[in-house]
Amino acid sequence: MLKVTFRVNGSQVTVEVPPDRPLLDVLREDLHLPGTKSGCRTGECGACTVILDGKPVNSCMVFAAQMEGREVLTIESLSDGDSIHPIQQAFIEEGAVQCGFCIPGMVMSAKSLLDRSPEPCRDEIREALSGNLCRCTGYQKIFQAVESASLKMKASQ
Repeated sequence: MLKVTFRVNGSQVTVEVPPDRPLLDVLREDLHLPGTKSGCRTGECGACTVILDGKPVNSCMVFAAQMEGREVLTIESLSDGDSIHPIQQAFIEEGAVQCGFCIPGMVMSAKSLLDRSPEPCRDEIREALSGNLCRCTGYQKIFQAVESASLKMKASQ
């Protein structure tokens, strides 16, 4: 077992983990953050996307033992009490949510994109979300939601 200390959603945590335990499992089971979804467990679907040190990653493909001193943001970091993030609001308003399983990963990939490129073109959005699979929507409304979120975030500055 290894003792690992890192930041999750702004709070420092210390966990004791076996070397091969995925970050996904630590987030969901040990830290009780169920918003990060477990999909394929092979890094193909993007349902488990979190932001690690400012970049989107599939948390099923990262070992918790690699987290020492690092920073993770999960979907839970985006809401503040009763208020939700403009990206989440845009997904609702644009009808981009169907079953909702892929949405936390989509939102976190979108957040990472908008953090580094506040006014992305459609091709940038497609590229940023290319690692996230959705079996329900056909992606058009998801792309529209990211564009809408970009405008909302720009207007709120």
